[in-house]
Amino acid sequence: MAETRINAYEGMFLFPQTVSADLQGAVDHILEILSKGGAELISLCKWDERRLAYDIKGNKRGVYFLAYFKCDAQKLSLIERDTRLSEKLLRSMMTRADHLSAEQMLAMEGRQQLADEIALRKMQPAAADAAGEQVETADAE
Repeated sequence: MAETRINAYEGMFLFPQTVSADLQGAVDHILEILSKGGAELISLCKWDERRLAYDIKGNKRGVYFLAYFKCDAQKLSLIERDTRLSEKLLRSMMTRADHLSAEQMLAMEGRQQLADEIALRKMQPAAADAAGEQVETADAE
């Protein structure tokens, strides 16, 4: 019988900039891929939004997410396969996270900040609509 080795991994997921409008959808997509591969999530955070060095599928900018997770070494190939087949992701990269302690991985936890940003972005269009209505009323007077 094959021995199962549970290793810690670091996953970087690159989405197109359009995902900024639906950050929760991107988070759910990452969680779905990891759970299908039997991974145990340690931490997840939005790492950065930045200009890409070169166009990828017509995208000049991207949103990066960083995840630390534990999974069976044999199941990692399933996770990598799902990320390659995903039409939502531009790129992904998985590496062993042996160089980090469990405390360092937990310190990267950013789901609460991500939830706050998602809530803030949902409120912004409503605030922008209200400001637009105020401008229209001022023009009518």
